[in-house]
Amino acid sequence: MLFHILVPLADQFGALNVFRYLTFRTGGAVITALVISFLFGPVLIEMLKSRQKGGQPIRADGPESHLLTKQGTPTMGGVLILLALGLATLLWADLGNGFVWAALGVTLAFGTIGFLDDYMKVSKRDSRGLPGKLKLLMQVVIAAIATFWIMRHLPVDMVTTLTIPFFKNLILDLGWMFVVFAVFVMVGASNAVNLTDGLDGLAIVPVMIAAAVFAFIAYLSGHSVFANYLQIHHIAGAGELAVFCGALVGAALGFLWFNAPPAKVFMGDTGSLALGGALGAVSVITKHELVLAIVGGLFVLETVSVVVQVVSFKLTGKRVFAMAPLHHHFEKKGWAESTIVIRFWIIAMILALAGLSTLKLR
Repeated sequence: MLFHILVPLADQFGALNVFRYLTFRTGGAVITALVISFLFGPVLIEMLKSRQKGGQPIRADGPESHLLTKQGTPTMGGVLILLALGLATLLWADLGNGFVWAALGVTLAFGTIGFLDDYMKVSKRDSRGLPGKLKLLMQVVIAAIATFWIMRHLPVDMVTTLTIPFFKNLILDLGWMFVVFAVFVMVGASNAVNLTDGLDGLAIVPVMIAAAVFAFIAYLSGHSVFANYLQIHHIAGAGELAVFCGALVGAALGFLWFNAPPAKVFMGDTGSLALGGALGAVSVITKHELVLAIVGGLFVLETVSVVVQVVSFKLTGKRVFAMAPLHHHFEKKGWAESTIVIRFWIIAMILALAGLSTLKLR
């Protein structure tokens, strides 16, 4: 919004020229989302507490300690993330950019699915929420619509391609299978973050780290000079996603203020499904889907632990982990919650650095 209002006035007022720069607007989006979180966080948490008398329903088959330490904590805190992210993006981004609307649309739509899921859990006092197949179907439909929208805005020679990290000239043309692949990335990322969101602060910091990495990737991909220098593929207009990712970083940082142990609020599916979908959409637009698997390797690891656990139990009747996802395994082993969370943050940071290395090692 500010871009459209103030940039036309830059010729008369030179100081307004800063609104042309992505770096300035990205910084503005970070700060704006953070301020919105601080202003509305306490009000929203009190409102959620008053309407959710018992807080988020705790899984009966989960770690026993959760029945004591997390009972009564309200959920749906993802509403705060979506509010801060949405307003900051609308304020600072170029709203004529189709990629911004794709990323924001996926985020809000997935967040709506999560909201419905959380609402059913709270209203029915049941940790199951929406039927899994229905939730997955809704995600697939939204991701498919977003994929076709994204394909309309990609450069002609990049519409159905998959780029391979560490190789400057290796590109696979997936044809119409690209639609299936892109849907898998968005839906998979969404559910992977959802599985990771099980301890106070565990999911939000890796999301924040990944968003910061993709803000950088989006900026470089959208800048022809930097893209050519680094030998990554130039996606005209993708740089505007740096503003969106910046807003995501600010919203995540603001939410962490309230979600830090002991959490005053949980993001719920409202936040986790939305955040994963956001990262997936940005990776598809910037043609760095496989890099997301590296940067978001922690989410992949958590998901794989669940798959391995289910397959092993069905085939052999035995469990590989004490409990899945992986963070619960370590809880069962006696690790303190804070120890698990901080160590997983460290792993997320290491994986982010590994993902950034793909920009140069080619």
